[in-house]
Amino acid sequence: MKDVFRIFVLNPGSTSTKVALFENDTCVYKTCVYHDANKLLTYPTLNDQLNYRLEVIDQYLQENGIDLTGIDAFAARGGSPYSMESGAYAINWQIVKDTYDMRGGLDHASNLGVQLAWELNKKYGGIMITADPICVDEYTDVARMTGVKGVYRKSHLHTLNMKGTARLHAKLHGEKYEERNYIVCHIDGGVTIAAHCHGKMIDGNDGIAGEGPYTPSRTGGIPVNEYTEYLEQQDNLDFAEVKKLCVRTGGFISHLGTSNSDQVHAMIEAGDKYAELVWNGMIYNIIKMIGAMAAVLSGKVDAIILTGGLMRFPEIIQQIEAQCGWIAPISVYPDEVENEVLADYALQVLRGEIEAKTYPGHPVWQGFDFEH
Repeated sequence: MKDVFRIFVLNPGSTSTKVALFENDTCVYKTCVYHDANKLLTYPTLNDQLNYRLEVIDQYLQENGIDLTGIDAFAARGGSPYSMESGAYAINWQIVKDTYDMRGGLDHASNLGVQLAWELNKKYGGIMITADPICVDEYTDVARMTGVKGVYRKSHLHTLNMKGTARLHAKLHGEKYEERNYIVCHIDGGVTIAAHCHGKMIDGNDGIAGEGPYTPSRTGGIPVNEYTEYLEQQDNLDFAEVKKLCVRTGGFISHLGTSNSDQVHAMIEAGDKYAELVWNGMIYNIIKMIGAMAAVLSGKVDAIILTGGLMRFPEIIQQIEAQCGWIAPISVYPDEVENEVLADYALQVLRGEIEAKTYPGHPVWQGFDFEH
């Protein structure tokens, strides 16, 4: 067995792709490769961006003298194929196709991860691994229910960072993730908050599809009547625009014209009371969701774990501590661990410590028995 394995991580976002090169568990290089936002807008779908992103990544590698020849593994963030169990999966053609076809129902930048790995593997070889994609589904039956027959809640969470941060927290506190109850909050451009019960995410908000707190770019949950009345008042509004409002042009963008949290924060510091109300409203809704997840766990919460880019703003942490500190101790991990988790899964597979799962090509949950 080799002493040193080289692993290249691919973590696509809306206007950039985070890349990192690991030698075993040591990150030797990482950066965020930015893509021209105006150029991205010229592509009708996210899938259409693939070749452009590949070109930009390849150009960046060449300019910085990074040679992937002989790479042992590509580890890519997973997107929205059919729902899956947690863990590491070998990237095969079926998972690439189902992600391209958005079988999980989400048009999300993470869908490009396995596609990027598939294309780079053609050039450089190596194994391909994805792990804990946004479509991991561990919900209980009651958590799936809604008030409309045949409409069920889906699990779309920042699984990779949430589970990775929860495991990091457990390790630092001498605990086992599988033996504790945590409320884990990923708070950034998207906000998802989940109840982790003995290693399973048994409930949470589908923040990627517009449920829960509003965010810099997403509407969050809205009363149905008010939303439909609003839509009726809009001229020439088609269904695509309705979906876009929910996940790309809502939240801060709808209120303030920008999703840039630093700009919104600067507006508040300049005395903009409307911006302050919008900002505090988001925090208020985050706090409500934390309370809901505490109830899901019957109040037996070992820790509230905060992670994500918006942890750079102390007042968000302070308000959560003031109103949720009575539930459980609060720990903050501002740095996301997605790259590290992906690399670690790949390393374990390369070392033979675990075997990569095979993507089944169908949802992990396929409906209730009484429906068949």
